[in-house]
Amino acid sequence: MTRTHAVMLLCVLPPLLLAGASAWRAIPNPPPYRDLNKNGTMDVYEDPSQPVDKRVDDLLRQMTLEEKAGLLFINGARINDDGSLEDRPGKGPFAFAPQAARLILEQRMNHINVWAVPGKQALATWYNNIQKLAEEKTRLGIPVTVASDPRNAFSEALFAVAANDFSQWPEQLGFAALGDEALMRQHADMARQEYLAVGIREALHPMADLATEPRWPRVSGTFGEDAQLSSRMVKAYILGFQGAALGPQSVACMTKHFTGGGPQKEGLDPHFEFQKGQVYPGNNFQYHLIPFEGAFAAHTAAIMPYYGVPKGQTKEDVAFAYNKEIITGLLREKYKYDGVVCTDWGLVTDARMGPVVWPARAWGAEQLSEEERVRKILEAGCDQFGGEQCTHHVVNLVMNGKLSVERVDVSARRLLRQKFILGLFDNPYVDVEKAVQTVGKAEFKQAGEVAQRRSFTLLKNDKVKGRKVLPLAAGKLKLYLRNVNPETAARYGTVVSRPEDADIAIIRLRTPWYPVKTDNPMAQRFHHGDLDFKGAEKDSILALLKQVPTVVDLYIDRPAVIPEINAAARAVVANYGASDAALLDVVFGKARPEGKLPFELPSSMEAVRQQKEDLPHDSAKPLYPFGFGLSY
Repeated sequence: MTRTHAVMLLCVLPPLLLAGASAWRAIPNPPPYRDLNKNGTMDVYEDPSQPVDKRVDDLLRQMTLEEKAGLLFINGARINDDGSLEDRPGKGPFAFAPQAARLILEQRMNHINVWAVPGKQALATWYNNIQKLAEEKTRLGIPVTVASDPRNAFSEALFAVAANDFSQWPEQLGFAALGDEALMRQHADMARQEYLAVGIREALHPMADLATEPRWPRVSGTFGEDAQLSSRMVKAYILGFQGAALGPQSVACMTKHFTGGGPQKEGLDPHFEFQKGQVYPGNNFQYHLIPFEGAFAAHTAAIMPYYGVPKGQTKEDVAFAYNKEIITGLLREKYKYDGVVCTDWGLVTDARMGPVVWPARAWGAEQLSEEERVRKILEAGCDQFGGEQCTHHVVNLVMNGKLSVERVDVSARRLLRQKFILGLFDNPYVDVEKAVQTVGKAEFKQAGEVAQRRSFTLLKNDKVKGRKVLPLAAGKLKLYLRNVNPETAARYGTVVSRPEDADIAIIRLRTPWYPVKTDNPMAQRFHHGDLDFKGAEKDSILALLKQVPTVVDLYIDRPAVIPEINAAARAVVANYGASDAALLDVVFGKARPEGKLPFELPSSMEAVRQQKEDLPHDSAKPLYPFGFGLSY
């Protein structure tokens, strides 16, 4: 019996003696602590009363090189519909992902991110199953940190996975349109509670990038083009997820993409080999750092650099995660950042997608072997490899004297420290019943519905016979619809099937996009290309606008170019992820649009092409300027 066990026993003996022998026989066995390494003794790392740094040091001393290497990797896993860990064939676009059990047992990994997930009960069950597996079947019982991209956006925009059971809110752009920091923090706190309930302890968000290049496919995930607005919203977002200090009730935020991924040449995204680099023709590199300063002020738990090459900004033109001047010089030394730095996904190994090979995003380091890439990323100052499971490269580098164990320990210590602070070593499990009650709770859903409505931006509202078109009078109009659910609209008027029979039309549009010519199926999903409607689609829209007075709603995941449509429409509203019901409540006056544009809407594609990728507010004579928005 250890001294610690003796003290515990003295504490429980008096009430047990009073209770009698039956109570004595009820003493739990093993002792009341989590014996993670199964040695029958409470080690320092298993003792919640010990300081975090002592627990980290104790565990690190016990870890093998292979276990340390596993800590440095995070990859996605697929989840069975019932939450079990059987190795069943995957379904859908993420069928390629491995089962979590393989990552935990074969690769010794204990960070996993999730994409497509089952219902909330199965998700919480799966989470408990992987924690039980890690506790019982691994040597040291290190708990698993589960991470996720945003799960609460209304739409299924790129990198905002389907909400399913979770409450649905606008995308980041919608919060930027409102500029309401209290609402931003409320949303993040509610999302935190939903994440926590099912075991998601790391948010692979927010995005602190600036939408200064309107053609960039990832504009929808940003807070727009203004650095000061973005900085305020990023800070509020992180405080909502993490709290004032990281702890057992926090969800750790991995803010991305340092130093800001917005200024991509011609908007071509560096996920793919056809990208042309991250450029600064306006000499505005420093401006893109401002939102990250908001993240540092909120003590973001982690940082993710992007794929791009910051052309001409450092001595070596290599991607951010490979760039020591960026990660060590700027992030670690200038900003004194000592949290976790995790690469974006897939910087080391090529991915095979059927007959197509998706090259690793090793821009500027393509000539290096996989092992050399791993070494260069660690030497740059990163701690963790996203979307990778090649743990053997770290082991081989150390064994061959090309990487020191001490360097591995630096990153392992940061990653372990985060797990301890989050309370995962003391109780990683969730209450499945509580998860079912918490995720999608009525209060959370209602708040999301209100935010969707508030975030609409009213761009145009003509007068007809001396009265503004919006809000419309409910119950009196014949409505012609495009891309609007007729059952939802029927509550507000009579739905007709022909425009000539209608008093007014309500149509929903999306910012156009034109895929890059490529064989890569993932690249084909990215919203690249021009921002204006063309050809038959444009002609059809304009013909309707000329035939019947029309209210146009536009989902602007990128800044649309709509001069002709705007001129012909009687009213124009913009949304950032909202339901048909939310739109109709705004159009018919049950809710009031409060949003202001978080970026300019350019007047032409020629104006877009003349903009400088790194400058905000630089479109010549925009159709609508940054911050524009009417109301009623």
